[in-house]
Amino acid sequence: MCFGVEMDEETVEKMDEVMKTVLITLDPRIDDYLPILSPFFSKQRKQALQVRKHQIDYIVPFIEKRREALLNPGSDRSAMSFSYLDTLFDLKVEGRKSAPSNSELVTLCSEFLNGGTDTTATALEWGIAQLIENPDIQSKLLDEIKSTVGDRKVDETDIEKLKYLQAVVKELLRRHPPTYFSLTHAATEEAATLGGYDIPTDANLEIYLPGIGDDPKIWSDPEKFDPDRFYLGKEDGDITGVKGVKMMPFGVGRRICPGLGMATVHVHLMLARMVQEFEWSAYPANSKVDFSGKLEFTVVMKNALKATIKPRDSG
Repeated sequence: MCFGVEMDEETVEKMDEVMKTVLITLDPRIDDYLPILSPFFSKQRKQALQVRKHQIDYIVPFIEKRREALLNPGSDRSAMSFSYLDTLFDLKVEGRKSAPSNSELVTLCSEFLNGGTDTTATALEWGIAQLIENPDIQSKLLDEIKSTVGDRKVDETDIEKLKYLQAVVKELLRRHPPTYFSLTHAATEEAATLGGYDIPTDANLEIYLPGIGDDPKIWSDPEKFDPDRFYLGKEDGDITGVKGVKMMPFGVGRRICPGLGMATVHVHLMLARMVQEFEWSAYPANSKVDFSGKLEFTVVMKNALKATIKPRDSG
């Protein structure tokens, strides 16, 4: 989907390993916020440059393979008709005539892969945790799947019809955004004031995402996991920010996460199938789920989720 070239399982696992190494290397450090301390982190900077070189060396061949397939149609029978990478080759970079360099393409593709896969796995763990803690919501979701889809497996085309599923996922992203902070942006306009604070030009800006999703001035009973707030139309929340910023799990505007589409489709589909095939409950029985989180590029559960899984009665 990203590169438009066929990959065997070993290659996919290697790609995943490269991406995870990059994410770990990108964990925030104090010198990100206090550059004056940078000399004390020379070893970490050197390691980061080595990781970046390995990332470029590994991914560029896939970019070149796709470029060759587009220049010579039919030369690669396994090539897909379209990929995310295709949209980047002719991208116009503001302020220059040339297309993005290979290193820039590596960065853009990595953002797409990390935004659409790492966040998906994290969201699913939080989602199942909430369904375990709220069995009535799990039952209501299963009832919708049965009445809408029947006995066959849920597929991507069903998502639009599963309105309660959409509400569950939207509430999941409100309560558990993929990360604590938005990606860093620079203040490009002249000095401004925000909330009584002076924002100088070129200052790095980050938005604390849970502060929006948990704000009682924006949401009623924000601590409660309640898909009905969306399903029954009591409240509205556009995850893209087009209709107003009440939640922004993937950022907003021109620089919204490019993996949003893939991530949300995967979360909807996989959560539906997991509920369709299995009944999820606490392990040990009657124990409470620990919703403490920790930051590992994405916000993951501090203590890995433990669950009792029982296959649904196919009869």
